[in-house]
Amino acid sequence: MINDDFWSRFFLCSLLINYIILMIWFLVFIFARQWMKQVHGKWFQLSDPTFDAIHYAGMAVYKIGILLLNVVPFLALYLIRTS
Repeated sequence: MINDDFWSRFFLCSLLINYIILMIWFLVFIFARQWMKQVHGKWFQLSDPTFDAIHYAGMAVYKIGILLLNVVPFLALYLIRTS
């Protein structure tokens, strides 16, 4: 049977990996925005404000997903173990 320590480490590693992905996305958006827009421009005709809004919203949704699916279970396990 898998114990609480395994799940704590699992959620912590998952949190780390997801935040690394989010940071890479952010850094590419900041420093390679034109390349990113060119790649997306092959499939979609997006204006600059629309492109920015889509990526900003995408990063926000991804971050909320990280909080709900990684941080909350990790904190719940932590609180269960300390009580």
